[in-house]
Amino acid sequence: EAKQGLSKAKMSRGARTDPKKISGELFTLTYGSLVAQLIKDYEDDEAVNKQLHKMGYNIGLRLIDDFLAHSNVPRCKDFQETAGVIAKHGFRMFLGVSPTVTNWSADGKECSLILDDNPLAVFVELPESHPGLQYSNLVCGVLQGCLEVVQMRVEAKFVRDALRGDETTEIRLKLLELLADEAPPSDE
Repeated sequence: EAKQGLSKAKMSRGARTDPKKISGELFTLTYGSLVAQLIKDYEDDEAVNKQLHKMGYNIGLRLIDDFLAHSNVPRCKDFQETAGVIAKHGFRMFLGVSPTVTNWSADGKECSLILDDNPLAVFVELPESHPGLQYSNLVCGVLQGCLEVVQMRVEAKFVRDALRGDETTEIRLKLLELLADEAPPSDE
């Protein structure tokens, strides 16, 4: 019997779980705890949405450096190419999903990112008492922060959300202006 117990212990240690899956689930649960705490702190959905966006924006300002350092993606020539790189490489690198880029405006300044699966929304049910909560608003802030660093001021907002019963999740990206390249301030 002692041998049987030992072999079961070896088997359980031998069974490996994908570290990326564990990391993704831990992030999802941690994010859920963060949103729950913001709801307690602010009690107003719009204030929570603004905080999530602000946090995402600040994350985006730093995340772009990591993306550029590790992706080996050359500088994009326009907004359309940038949206494609975000969908194909950025979302994949940080969230493990690749949204579809679609619904381009005639002038090429607006598009939609369609997420079949939103990794932030796994294990989540929105409380009925918070009808205005934009649970994944952090992502919109990240997009705005990242793109501002590469000289694109954009608006990013959820227009459909599977958490709200929509068939899919859609983020609308709108290019507001191309920012001029500015030299960093001098240390003198």
